[in-house]
Amino acid sequence: MASYDDWNKIEDDEDDELQDYSFYEGKRDVILFCIDCSPSMLELREDPRYEDVQTCNLMIALEAAMQIQKRKVLVGPNDSVGIMLFNTTKRNESGTVGADIKKGTYVYQPLATIDVPKVAQLMQLLDEARENPGMLREEFPPMKDKRIPVGDVFTSCNWVMRDGAPKTATKRVFFITDEDNPHPGAAISRLTTSARTTLIDLVQAGVTVEPFFISTDEKPFDPSRFYSSVLLPTNITDSNDIGDHDGSSILPESISIGRIDELLAQMRFHEVPKRAAFSIPFQLAPDFVIGVKGYGLITEQKKGAYRYFAEIDAGVEVVESRTSYVDEEQEEEVDKGQILYGMDLGAPSAEAGDEEGDAKEVDAGTRSVPFGCRVFYTAEEVRAFRTIGLEPGIKLLGFKSRKELAFEDNIKHSFFIYPDEMTYSGSKRTFTALLRTMISKKKIAIVLALTRRNSSPIFCAMLPQEEKVDESGWRDPPGFHLIPLPFADDIRAAPVERAFRASDELKEAARKWIDKLNVKNGSYPPDSYPNPALAYHNAQLEAQAFREDFDAEAFEDLTEPKYDMIHKRAGQLIKAWKEELREDESANIVSAPLAGSKRKADISVDEAEVRSKYEAGALAKLRVDQLKEFLKSKGEAVSGKKADLIDRVCEWLDSHA
Repeated sequence: MASYDDWNKIEDDEDDELQDYSFYEGKRDVILFCIDCSPSMLELREDPRYEDVQTCNLMIALEAAMQIQKRKVLVGPNDSVGIMLFNTTKRNESGTVGADIKKGTYVYQPLATIDVPKVAQLMQLLDEARENPGMLREEFPPMKDKRIPVGDVFTSCNWVMRDGAPKTATKRVFFITDEDNPHPGAAISRLTTSARTTLIDLVQAGVTVEPFFISTDEKPFDPSRFYSSVLLPTNITDSNDIGDHDGSSILPESISIGRIDELLAQMRFHEVPKRAAFSIPFQLAPDFVIGVKGYGLITEQKKGAYRYFAEIDAGVEVVESRTSYVDEEQEEEVDKGQILYGMDLGAPSAEAGDEEGDAKEVDAGTRSVPFGCRVFYTAEEVRAFRTIGLEPGIKLLGFKSRKELAFEDNIKHSFFIYPDEMTYSGSKRTFTALLRTMISKKKIAIVLALTRRNSSPIFCAMLPQEEKVDESGWRDPPGFHLIPLPFADDIRAAPVERAFRASDELKEAARKWIDKLNVKNGSYPPDSYPNPALAYHNAQLEAQAFREDFDAEAFEDLTEPKYDMIHKRAGQLIKAWKEELREDESANIVSAPLAGSKRKADISVDEAEVRSKYEAGALAKLRVDQLKEFLKSKGEAVSGKKADLIDRVCEWLDSHA
């Protein structure tokens, strides 16, 4: 089994427990566009965006690669992108990058850090192709009589990644083709096995293959003809391992592109790599451990960090920032490992120690500190205090009914955990069995989690999620939501104040126009609606980087409501609801606080305190207003005398023991 001793590369002791994403956002991303260059990809047709301009699938794929590179100039300047074509007779010259890859493949753009001149070169190629539609066929002649085996394509991808991608980067291959049966004939079984074997080698090297299948009305794409038997499972409910797949269809429908115009939109969903926030063991029982990865489902995308530049030799270079610790007395740099940590505890007592300044004797279990000194700890000791001596991991404590998980228990954003088959063999199978059992029995798990070496352990609820796929292809993956639970000090009795309630007629009138404006299929894909302020900022920087004119009027805000459609669908219903709202008496009443009114005393009391007094038989010590506030927070009646209130509190505590 793989060791987790070196799983965490973080050395900063001041990181937040769960809020700091910089450690995996800073990881480099490597994308290799692997584009089919067969005759069908070069077939010309009218471009719907430009008049009197012809295009082809290869041109659209290259344009998608160009658009992603332009965005990465801003959001990922340290990322690497490359372009490799297959099913072409063009070869790389001897001695150049890609010269030793398989015959039938051609590296047009070697894997390298994003560079504006290289992107501009690709833009120039596309501009020439629009003026001369046959130029791409002349530049990249397709193989006419045969096709290169898909296994050789994956092998070439592996070699290109091996030579050009950093070891610690997130490596992905965007595989683009419109041919669903590349190897018709008697040799299909042998070539399928070869392609799957080489793909496994690619995956074991840390590379993920994300396919984009182009399907049109004239040439529909059927993944079951070849690629369903080659590409690896994307579903944890698949009971088979990588090496013994039975050949059934395992590809989600969402990767099949119905229109070529959707290619760029689909790539935007896959543009940002899904990096794990942590990778830790999950202990189900003593000596029974599986591997899991945790993902943050919602992360705020921010503007890129600014950099400092210095003029050196008539040029500018990026300034490398470094933090150093300097001893003020010796005026020299100090190694970080020698730094001690302490607290300001106030002035020592005048009676501490004897006349000679010897250390005062203290109780067992504490340090003996010389007079005039304070207690200091090393970085490792501070880390031990924070983690209570635990190693990173998740430990299963038990199970509870799903009804026990309340909405207010969710005080922090949750993580989504998924099995990690690469660290512990059989993790996916065990994870799936646990998921299915908890779903069928409607249970949640209570676990103790330490997600990072410099964080604090927390108790969490593991909420199972079943896989769901809607008609639009939006997929809720199967797995567990890891929800941090509050400690007793985090729980407060929230004051509940009831305002005026709308009448049933007013509610029904509002429901009519709300039903007309529901999101299609009930799902909201956040990738389809980027932050407009951030997109506007990046568009200006992109235009400046490529020396283009920025047209502010041409910028499209995808989050702006479609008012015409809203008025068309529900305009009359909204007007009818407004008329009924004006006639409702409660809507015209405004309760304002009296001027100069004093702030009310805090009468809130938490459940733990009430339960402790109940167990001690001292509920009568609570005031009437405190009893009423507690009952109100639990949705109980607050009428009657103090004895009635005490009886009502006792009944509630007995029923919720």
